[in-house]
Amino acid sequence: MTVTEVAAQLGLTAVTTLHEKKLEGAIASDLLSDVLANAAPGFLWVTIQTHRNVAAVASAQSIAAVVVTGGRQPAEDTVALADSEQVVVFTTAASTYEVCGRLYELGVR
Repeated sequence: MTVTEVAAQLGLTAVTTLHEKKLEGAIASDLLSDVLANAAPGFLWVTIQTHRNVAAVASAQSIAAVVVTGGRQPAEDTVALADSEQVVVFTTAASTYEVCGRLYELGVR
């Protein structure tokens, strides 16, 4: 499954430029250290975090895309850094729990 396919299925809103990437799995965490330790390249990261370190960690781990949940909006500097690092960031009003359940239904593990 690809980033754009998941976005379409979940009704996600892109806040950065889309870069088509294949998803290799997913991680749901609000702890940057957890993502650094456990995310693999190509993962989709589900979080409530919105600060610029999200873009930095996603770039460092070669994350395919970040989904910010709960109706939160990333800060402008987060979006700018994510765009410059070619990190795709989406937003959704859905909760982290709901997004993860939908991802599981779609076969993203």
